[in-house]
Amino acid sequence: MRIPIFPLNTVLFPGGPLPLRIFEPRYIDMVSACMKSDSPFGVLLIRHGNEVGPATTFEVGTLAKITDFYQGSDGLLGITAIGLQRFRLLSISRQSDGLNMGEVELIPPENPMRLPDEYSVLPHMLGNVLGDLGRLYEVTDWRLDDAVWVGYRFLEILPIDLEQKQASLESSDTAGRLRLVDALLDTVRRQG
Repeated sequence: MRIPIFPLNTVLFPGGPLPLRIFEPRYIDMVSACMKSDSPFGVLLIRHGNEVGPATTFEVGTLAKITDFYQGSDGLLGITAIGLQRFRLLSISRQSDGLNMGEVELIPPENPMRLPDEYSVLPHMLGNVLGDLGRLYEVTDWRLDDAVWVGYRFLEILPIDLEQKQASLESSDTAGRLRLVDALLDTVRRQG
């Protein structure tokens, strides 16, 4: 599968929202092409470099599908995308306009999993937090009974470093992600 690659300083998880403001011509063209063909682009966390210039990325990312667009008051294009499925980057090439194109293989999605009883408080807590975050999470299908979905949502909103988020994206260990979320929440509770 060959897709446009958008290196970012963020980790997109499957099912998660991604708001972006687009100003570089290569990405405006990419958004236009993706919307015309109803096709996804790939989001990869930047390992070295930055979003505007050259960058190297991690190899595991998430397909993103554009769900909404608007023109901001500053004239910039704004989009909202939703994370679909994880992928592994096999190779990357740069087009003449500077857009990166990647050959990727899809990583099979994790099967939905019932939330273990020891984490029964997480759905209520997550529902309250997502409700407070407003419009961004209105476009997502809430699956508070699915341990995979709950783990991903907590990891995208908790204040942890990007490398830890990336490691969680690369892992297919739902139980391990829940243990990490529980430990992070415990740390937050002790600090609060």
